[in-house]
Amino acid sequence: MAVPAVNITIEQGADFASSFTITNANGSVYSLVGASAVAKIKKFPESTTSYSFSTTITIATGVIALAMTDTVTSTITPGRYFYDILVTNSSGLKTRVIEGMALVTAGIST
Repeated sequence: MAVPAVNITIEQGADFASSFTITNANGSVYSLVGASAVAKIKKFPESTTSYSFSTTITIATGVIALAMTDTVTSTITPGRYFYDILVTNSSGLKTRVIEGMALVTAGIST
């Protein structure tokens, strides 16, 4: 499966939420039965500092929802970051299902 690139914008000091429908190449819903997901942003892929999203999976629709609280976003320095969503299926196989750039915009009223 080719990994779709989807860019996101995170507002510093505000709650963030976004959801992604994961599909197979033929358009069918990607099986998330028994799966878990992890998603993080990093300034550079090799950075040791990362910020984690909370993830929620809706199996029936193939949707993975990401969220990050204002408490977390307020600690992120504005700028461009990399992010991805990694799914681990019930057999332990890990698959990157979404990747892209995350633009963190500066908060004024944080």
